[in-house]
Amino acid sequence: MRRDNQSSMSEFLLLGLPLWMEQHDMFFPLFLGMYLTTVLGNLLIILLIKLDSSLHTPMYFFLSHLAFTDISFSSVTAPKMLMNMQTQNQSISYAGCISQVYFFIFFADIDSFLLTSMAYDRYMAICHPLHYSIIMRQSLCFLLVIVSWVLSFANALVHTLLLAHLSFCGDNTLPHFFCDLSTLLKLSSSDTSTNELVILTVGGVVITLPFICILVSYGHIGATILRVPSTKGICKALSTCGSHLSVVSLYYGAIIGLYVSPSSSDSNSKDVIVAVFYTLVTPMLNPFIYSLRNRDMKGALGNILSKVFTIMY
Repeated sequence: MRRDNQSSMSEFLLLGLPLWMEQHDMFFPLFLGMYLTTVLGNLLIILLIKLDSSLHTPMYFFLSHLAFTDISFSSVTAPKMLMNMQTQNQSISYAGCISQVYFFIFFADIDSFLLTSMAYDRYMAICHPLHYSIIMRQSLCFLLVIVSWVLSFANALVHTLLLAHLSFCGDNTLPHFFCDLSTLLKLSSSDTSTNELVILTVGGVVITLPFICILVSYGHIGATILRVPSTKGICKALSTCGSHLSVVSLYYGAIIGLYVSPSSSDSNSKDVIVAVFYTLVTPMLNPFIYSLRNRDMKGALGNILSKVFTIMY
């Protein structure tokens, strides 16, 4: 992707987290534990949904894809960050940096689209329960997931191709723990107005439009819940979408905190800290949210464990 007349940069240097060198040994086990928890927790969700037939529903179909996406999303940045902390080797090749940008945007977009599909599923389940099984067919669920992957692929490809045509001839130091697109644009010696316009339009639509769809879905859900006469009915309706609402709040809360809050003199440090939150913390918390707040998941885990103990003893 790199052309000699466009960029003489062969590698970038990642400054990493805003930590002192002696603090790396203290934080490395913490971040390693968070990453392993993310991988194992989301793998457990995928396994439970695969093995328990009672979880073969549209909501858990989307959840299994969300769990896979969370593993992939964290794996784009966390292993390299951990390796840099341990080896003190801050370099990343030009091709590796461009690839990291692509996969970061790709899996972040899929997360956004999947959360929107799950919101639509909850809207159909609560607002149109009699038509739910007719509308939320397996074919529609597959279509929503395929569309999510295709749109994410296209958006990430556009940003990456535009980035690959920029020149990087000066400073190669990135004040981040991964190759962040906006940070790379600041280092480029080329005109980045086209890149910024695409980020503002295409990138904004990919994040904003799904968020609006989620808000509209939950607006209808809220109106429907208020018309439910019994407290039991309200609690049941809330329990079906409480976990999803928590995940949506974490995901979009981090984005709002990053892009809406005013800039300051230590904005780089703020960006890095928020990036740690949505690349490590949020994917790690998702399995706990869906396991602890979801009766079906806890029941499926209990059934699997009882079968394992029965086989062992």
